[in-house]
Amino acid sequence: MAELHVELVAADRQVWSGKASLVVARITSGDIGIMPGHQPLLGVLQEGPVTIRTTGETGEGTVVAAVHGGFISYTDGKLSLLAEIAELSEEIDVERAERALEQARAAADAAAERRADVRLRAAAAASGR
Repeated sequence: MAELHVELVAADRQVWSGKASLVVARITSGDIGIMPGHQPLLGVLQEGPVTIRTTGETGEGTVVAAVHGGFISYTDGKLSLLAEIAELSEEIDVERAERALEQARAAADAAAERRADVRLRAAAAASGR
């Protein structure tokens, strides 16, 4: 089975690294799916969940991360997601994100509202909701 080597890196840490059969992310032109053999790509990441279908020694599974801006690059079987901020769905405190969303709406803070919404969508995607 053909695989991608995926690196998801935030400004402050390496978030996830491993093998995958598919990665779905949002770029400026819309959602994109990257599979082994994809044409070389360089794009700007938009806020949104990134879904990684994992393969390899740990078996098949899904990793979901909330990503807030950055870049995506694919060439020669290696996909790099370089995010300003990224967190895995299991790192997200849903209750805290819900409170942050409510506070952002009350304060009419569109940027904070988008960040909280992305976190909640990533957590929901990982739990199958």
